[in-house]
Amino acid sequence: MIVSLVMNRKRRALLWLVMALVLTAATLRVFWPGVVLDVTGRNRRVPIYFVDMEDKKIAISFDASWGNEYTGKILDILRENEIKTTFFLTGFWIEKYPELVKKIVAEGHELGNHTFTHPHLNTLDKAGIKTELERVHSALTDLSGKEPFLFRPPFGEYSNKVIEVADELGYLTIQWSIDSLDWKDLGEGTIIKRVTEKMHPGAIVLFHNNGRYTADALPEIIAYATENGYKIMPISELLYKKDYYIDSSDGAQRKKQ
Repeated sequence: MIVSLVMNRKRRALLWLVMALVLTAATLRVFWPGVVLDVTGRNRRVPIYFVDMEDKKIAISFDASWGNEYTGKILDILRENEIKTTFFLTGFWIEKYPELVKKIVAEGHELGNHTFTHPHLNTLDKAGIKTELERVHSALTDLSGKEPFLFRPPFGEYSNKVIEVADELGYLTIQWSIDSLDWKDLGEGTIIKRVTEKMHPGAIVLFHNNGRYTADALPEIIAYATENGYKIMPISELLYKKDYYIDSSDGAQRKKQ
């Protein structure tokens, strides 16, 4: 009888644990840097991580939120290889280096919005998020004469709220499928290995304009892509323009069937 009582208590404890887990899954959203996982799977909105395609096309992008020491060298390498890319700029970087922004535009690269102060957007209300994007939008439009429509959230952090505000302002929210981790200063070889081993059709690659080894790694990455039949382009040229959907399971932009 004692054994039976103990077993019943264990069963009840297990039942309560299962119920608690189910309740948590039904009500909570779990966040990681670069990922927002809605464990319910309902009404989850995600950025575009990559484009689902068979063609060997990729886009490489540079986030600019600190420094400009290596930006000139990066632009030289891109020019020498006749490659156009996308630069996501923060407002304070734009204010500090307006002539460099103009140079990026003059060399044919695409500009994207990376917010004004590079905040954790999930901590802001919708009005705050809107202000962050609108201030950069105005600055980029004034300097380039073109209205940006690509947005990358700082730290890769997002939520339905963030994407909804971006949508309202006419922006597509862009993530990445290959992270070079160049901001960690892991070395030229590590960056090359990470990017080339993960390269795939429709990939969006993340670099930073002032990564210590980014410019050193670029020539070999470009050579690898070229030798393996990949064409490198700005993100807007990689994306489908119509009749697509964004798969919430993996962030793929896919053609509607």
